[in-house]
Amino acid sequence: MMRRGPTAAAVALAVFAVACGGNEAQIPVPQLEADRILFERGTDAMEEENWATAREYFIQIRDNYPQSPFRADARLFIGDTYEGEGSAESYVQALNEFNDFLNLYPTHPRAAYAQFKVGMVHFHQMRTPERDQTETINAIREFEAFIAQYPPAHELMPQVEERAREARDRLGEHHFLVGQFYHRFKSWAGAISRFREVLDNAPDFSSRDEVFFLLADALASTGQTAEAIPYFARIIDEFTESEYAEQARMKLAELEATQDQ
Repeated sequence: MMRRGPTAAAVALAVFAVACGGNEAQIPVPQLEADRILFERGTDAMEEENWATAREYFIQIRDNYPQSPFRADARLFIGDTYEGEGSAESYVQALNEFNDFLNLYPTHPRAAYAQFKVGMVHFHQMRTPERDQTETINAIREFEAFIAQYPPAHELMPQVEERAREARDRLGEHHFLVGQFYHRFKSWAGAISRFREVLDNAPDFSSRDEVFFLLADALASTGQTAEAIPYFARIIDEFTESEYAEQARMKLAELEATQDQ
């Protein structure tokens, strides 16, 4: 006669193996709902941030209970345990788990969670603005994929939009710092390119008044007067209290006088 899953004795041995791993996992009483017991033990361990122990329970479900209703969630939680460890190596493992889930269960109700987590793993690894921004770009890409794929009313959407905004701000700050460097040394083309990157990709950037001013100044310095004037005007109109407002007013007057000649 065929059996639908591991025997109760096999389950007891599996959980005993976790216990012997040094993480003090308790052995459940053998019974038919062993996958549920493993799942509960795993979630309890996760709540205590005992990532390795939790992961062993979830791996038992993944590997030994192909028909379990807990199997999909167990796969996600394996990824969560790697993410929780927070090391460069564990982030690689977390990405593998979440991407595997998306490949195996593309229409699963929790696929959105997996997509969100792919973005978050990259988000956790974003570097400071003066450093390489590869992970920031990756995070933005994954969050934008979520926004494009799932409805605005999805319960995770507020978190996704907030994290996407933070990532875009980080990238904007990176381009801003590089633009400042180019502007300081009068490398106008590089400055113009970087400041435009800020405005295109981080529309809510906190120092937009300074971006407008430096971009307009770089444009004016290269004879692009018609393009510079609107940026100076926007500072005057939109940032009346800005430290750049008076300078923008003077620069605008000079450029308009030149155009009238």
